[in-house]
Amino acid sequence: MTLLIQGGRVLDPAQNLEIEADVLIADGRIQAVGPALSAPQARVLKATGCVVCPGLVDLHVHLREPGFEPKETLATGTQAAARGGFTTVSCMPNTQPVIDCGAALADLRARIRRAAVVNVLPQASLTRGHGQEELSDFAELTEAVALTDDAFPLQRADVMRAALREAARRGKLVTVHCEDTTLTAGGVMNEGEVSRALGVKGMPACAEEVMLARNLILAAEAGCRLHVLHLSTAGAVALIRWAKEQGWPVTAEACPHHFCLTEEAVREQGPNAKMNPPLRTAQDVQAIRSALAEGTIDAIATDHAPHTVPEKERGLEAAPFGIVGLETALPLVLTELVEPGLLSLTAALAKLTYLPANILGCDRGTLRPGAVADVTVFDPQAEVVVNPEEFASRGRNTPFAGRRLCGRVRATIVSGKVVYEA
Repeated sequence: MTLLIQGGRVLDPAQNLEIEADVLIADGRIQAVGPALSAPQARVLKATGCVVCPGLVDLHVHLREPGFEPKETLATGTQAAARGGFTTVSCMPNTQPVIDCGAALADLRARIRRAAVVNVLPQASLTRGHGQEELSDFAELTEAVALTDDAFPLQRADVMRAALREAARRGKLVTVHCEDTTLTAGGVMNEGEVSRALGVKGMPACAEEVMLARNLILAAEAGCRLHVLHLSTAGAVALIRWAKEQGWPVTAEACPHHFCLTEEAVREQGPNAKMNPPLRTAQDVQAIRSALAEGTIDAIATDHAPHTVPEKERGLEAAPFGIVGLETALPLVLTELVEPGLLSLTAALAKLTYLPANILGCDRGTLRPGAVADVTVFDPQAEVVVNPEEFASRGRNTPFAGRRLCGRVRATIVSGKVVYEA
């Protein structure tokens, strides 16, 4: 199939490229980028008034399959990704069975080939069954893009040290959820004024920060590449800044909910504003925003975590942690970061395209001729009203329902194939 994307504003942060141009795609790859391209047999996709950029890349999603299909499936989750402009997502291993061995990983990869409409790069568990003692057999997990303790943060320093050393020996990226669970046990939101007012147990910022400090030091000793998932506190930002000043091989991400909302959202949204790490204070939100602007935080990820409606209706204390994010991420970035001038559009898209692609080590995130034709086309001025009932995801659990945002995805293209068009 030959496709000509015509008349858009082509923006490729990997090349520092911003021009009014056409994009010609054939045989699943970018053939040319330039003005007034001609391809008589091509399908034409009009992009007037739209930005044409590399397909968005999400480092951190939960697609729930296998084992938790009532929450999400590979089909519905990747359809949600396509609607959000994401052409590549990396999924977490907290499924049933856990992705902790070669057989489980092979089964997941076969499911992906059958059902996914975007690229899906699985991460595998650092430990058997997400336990706290026995490492997974890393030799069986070479096809995993990274190894992680997400959702079940490793508490024992000796086990984490061994995991980081073995991962470094094999040249594997490790992604970490930093939480000292002895400090957060029973907590449902940020520890502070709002948790006290609501009469619920809080999760202190120091629980994230002490575990982050430990993981940074152990990774540096091991010489292991470390990616820190979903930063949420000012102290965590300071620790990442310090680690980078030491020259340590560390990267970090932030999620839209952590730079858009504070703990106050829990008063109104209840369980739909319950996530881990929790929404923090206004000072923490400002620290995350500043770190994105200065480059201390490398990437923006969603931590897309769908749950069923009955689960989220259990009340604040009993409901599971997590919100959906694939279909709201780009409009939130445009509305909350780009429109106020905190980030340029180029800088924001860098954190959604080639920077996360580089962290994962995948060949995506650019519109250079010859590159795989993963492309997102969006109208940055179009208004959208967040309506969970219209989501492709099975999850409806969002604190942004009813919000008016700017930015609508018009087309998502994966390897030259249009997988979503509005």
